Amino acid sequence: MNSTSHRLSLAPMLDLTDKHFRNLCRIMSKEMLLYTELTTTGAIIYGKNDYLAYEDIEHPIALQLGGSNINDLIICAKKGEEYGYDEINLNVGCPSDRVQNGSFGAILMRTPALVCDMVKSLKDNVGIPVTVKMRLGVDELDSYEYIHNFIANLAKANVDEITLHARMAFLKTMSPKENRDKPPLNYERVYKLKEDFKNLPISINGNINSLDEALAHLQHVDGVMIGRALYHNPYMLIDADELIFNHPAQKHKLTRKEVIRAFYPYIEEHLAKGGLLKHISRHLLGMFTNIPNARAFRQYIAQNHYKDNAGIEVIENALVLIDED
Repeated sequence: MNSTSHRLSLAPMLDLTDKHFRNLCRIMSKEMLLYTELTTTGAIIYGKNDYLAYEDIEHPIALQLGGSNINDLIICAKKGEEYGYDEINLNVGCPSDRVQNGSFGAILMRTPALVCDMVKSLKDNVGIPVTVKMRLGVDELDSYEYIHNFIANLAKANVDEITLHARMAFLKTMSPKENRDKPPLNYERVYKLKEDFKNLPISINGNINSLDEALAHLQHVDGVMIGRALYHNPYMLIDADELIFNHPAQKHKLTRKEVIRAFYPYIEEHLAKGGLLKHISRHLLGMFTNIPNARAFRQYIAQNHYKDNAGIEVIENALVLIDED
C-alpha cells in the first residue's frame, strides 16, 4: 500500500465532494483519503475557474481526472502534482451521460488497451501515485476473465492501486441514476480479484453504509471507499481514525454540534471572501441523521440559508432545535 490512508477513502461524487464537504470531513478524520469531484481535463485546461484549489488541511487528497486524451491527461496530472495533490486517479467507472459523450468514465471499460496506455503515460510523467477507479465490466463485457485480464494489464502498466465499484455498468439499458444502484453488487468477485492480485492494492466501493461494514470488507481487500452513505451521515467519520486506522481512543469525542462549530472559522472565511452560506450549509444537512428533530434542523437551514447576508447565525439558530448536548 502507498499509504495507510487508502484503508478508507471518500468517494468522488459530482456536486457533493467539493472542498467545503472535504474540509468538514477532515474535522472528523485526519487519516482518510479524500477525493475531489470528477474533474475533466477540459475544465482544467480551458476553464476560467481554478478547479484544482484545495486547503492544506485536506491532505491526503487525490485528484480524480476524467478524460481520454493522453496528452491532456498528462498536462492535468502534472498540474495536479504541482498543486501538491497526493495522488492522481483516473475515472474509468462513471456512467453519466456527460461522461459518455466526452468518451471517458465507464465507456473506457470498452478500451482496456487505451486505459493501460493512459496509466503508463501518467506514470512516466508524474512522481506521485497513479490509480484507477473502475467497474467490474460494462454491458456485455461481464466475464471474470475480462476484468481479470484488464487488471493484469493495468498491473503491467504499474498502476499503484485500483478501486473497484463492485457492480457492472449498463450504459445501453440503464440511466446514470439507475447505474448507481440497480446493477447487482458482486463483492465476492472483488475479493477473488484481490486473491489473484496479492501484490496490487485493491479497494472496494459500492453500497457500503457503515464503518462496521468497512471493517468486514477490510478482511478481504486493502481499502474501502464510501460515498453516498457518508455524505448523508458524515458524523460516522468521528470513529474512523480509531476503528479503521487504529488510533488511540479519543478522551473527548466531538459531538455533532462541536464538529459543526469547529467548522465555523472555515465558513466565516468563505463568507468574508464573498462566498454564500448555502454553498457550505447544504453539506451539514446529514449531520443529525437518526437524531431527534433532525428534520427541523434541516428545514430551518433550507428555509434561511439562501437569504441575502445569511451567516453563521442561521446554523446556530438551527442547532438550538437539537437537544444533543
